[in-house]
Amino acid sequence: MKNFDVVVLGAGSAGEAVAKNLAAAGKSVALVEKLRVGGECAYISCMPSKAMLRSAQVRTIAKNLPVLGAAVKDPDLGNDFEAFQLAARRRDEIASQRNDKSAAAAIKEAGIELFRGEGIITSAESLTVNGETLTWTDLIISTGSQASIPKIDGISTIDYWRSDQALSASQAPISLAIVGGGPVACELAQIFSRFGTTTTIIEFGAQLASAEPVEIASRLAANLEEDGVTIFLNSEVVKVELTPEKKSRLTLSSGESLEFHQVIIATGRHPQTSGLDLSLLGIQLGKKGEIQIDDECKVLGKTNVWAAGDVTAIAPFTHTANYQARVITENIIGSKRKANYLAIPRAIYTDPPVASVGNLKSEGKTTEIATSQIELSEVSRNATDGENGGLLILAANMATGVLVGASAIGPHADEWMSEATLAIRAEIPLSLLVDLVHAFPTFSEAFETPLRDLDRQQKIFKSESK
Repeated sequence: MKNFDVVVLGAGSAGEAVAKNLAAAGKSVALVEKLRVGGECAYISCMPSKAMLRSAQVRTIAKNLPVLGAAVKDPDLGNDFEAFQLAARRRDEIASQRNDKSAAAAIKEAGIELFRGEGIITSAESLTVNGETLTWTDLIISTGSQASIPKIDGISTIDYWRSDQALSASQAPISLAIVGGGPVACELAQIFSRFGTTTTIIEFGAQLASAEPVEIASRLAANLEEDGVTIFLNSEVVKVELTPEKKSRLTLSSGESLEFHQVIIATGRHPQTSGLDLSLLGIQLGKKGEIQIDDECKVLGKTNVWAAGDVTAIAPFTHTANYQARVITENIIGSKRKANYLAIPRAIYTDPPVASVGNLKSEGKTTEIATSQIELSEVSRNATDGENGGLLILAANMATGVLVGASAIGPHADEWMSEATLAIRAEIPLSLLVDLVHAFPTFSEAFETPLRDLDRQQKIFKSESK
C-alpha cells in the first residue's frame, strides 16, 4: 500500500496539468493512466486535427495563388490522395507518433509517480492499479470522455471509424460518410473533402453545430458545400449493411440508400465513468453520466474528492480542463478559488473557423437581450486578404449594459474572438467597449459597428425604463 497527498485518476489534459501543479506545490502525487499521458487531445484529437486542417488550408490557398496575385498560373500540386499521405506524416510528427514517452518522462521528472494501468476504486479511501493499493488525502478524478456510438441496425457489421481512427489514418478513402454534424464532424468533412474524398455529412438535427446560432451554422454549411461536401439535415441513419463490394450501404430515414467506402461515427461523446465503481465513493452521477461538482471543482457532497475535465460535462474542451486543474490546485493548497464558466470560448477550426463565447440566447426576459451583427465583407482587411467574408453577432444585456454573448464565422475568428471573451468575463460596460481603438486594417475592427449599435440600444432601453 502506498499513501499520497493526492492521487489523480486519469492523465488527460486536466489530470496531467493538476498533477504537475500540485507536485510543484510540494505535494506527493500519484498519477494513474491506462492509456497515454496527455490524453486524446495531443495524440488523436486536437493537435492532429488542427495539423490536417492546416495542410488542407494551405493546399486550398495554393490552388488560389493566381487569384491572390502570387502566381501567373495554377501550380501543379500533384495527386490529392498522395498529398494526404504527406499531410498525415506531418500530422504524426506533430502528434509525437501517438507516443507519450516524452510526456511520461516529464511527469517523472516533476516528481510524480506514474502508475500505468486501470485504476479501480476499492473503497472510499483507496484504489488499486495492477494489484497495488493507493490511498490519498485528496482524490482527483479526470477520466475524460469517450465516443458515443448510436444504436443503428447493422452498425456492428461494418468497420466504421471513430474520430481517433480517422485522425490516425495514413490514407484517405475514395468516399466517406460522416454520421453527425457537430464540430468534429465538420472539421473531418473539410479535411477529407479538400484532399479529394467524396464526403457526405448526415445530421439528425435541423442544422450543423447545434450549439451555434442558426445564422452561423448556415454559413458553415455553405462553406463546407463549397468545398464539395454533401450535407443531409434532419436525416437519420436507420440501417447499415456491408455490400458484396465491401462498401457500407446506409439507409436513411427518408428511405434513400447511399454507399460509401468508409463511415465515420461522430455523434458526440459522453463522460467516461463506467467501470469506476464510483458508488464506493458515494458519488451519484448526473443525467449525462457526469460527475457533478461545485464551483470549487469539488465533487458534490465530498470534502476531499475533486473532478475536472470532460468527466464533469460542463464545457468539454481542453482549455476548460486546464482551467479546472488550476482551480483545484489552488483550493487544495489552501488558496480559495471558484470557477467561473461565464466566458468559456469554443471553436470549430474549419477554414474559415467558427468561434463563440457566452450565450446569445436570453434566459430571462427576452426584452433584456439585444443583438447586433455585421458582415465581415464590410471590414477592409477582408478585401486585402482576398477572403470571402463572414458574420459576427454580438448580444448584450440591456439592463446591465454588458456583453453576454458573441459568435462569428470568418477569417481568424478563433483568434480575435478573445476580445469578446475578455469583455464577457470582466463584464466590461458597453460604454467602455465602444471607446476601444482597433488597429487598421484588422478583422477585430468588426466589433466596432455592432458594439456602437448595442450601446445605442442600451441607452434607449435605460431611458424607456425610467
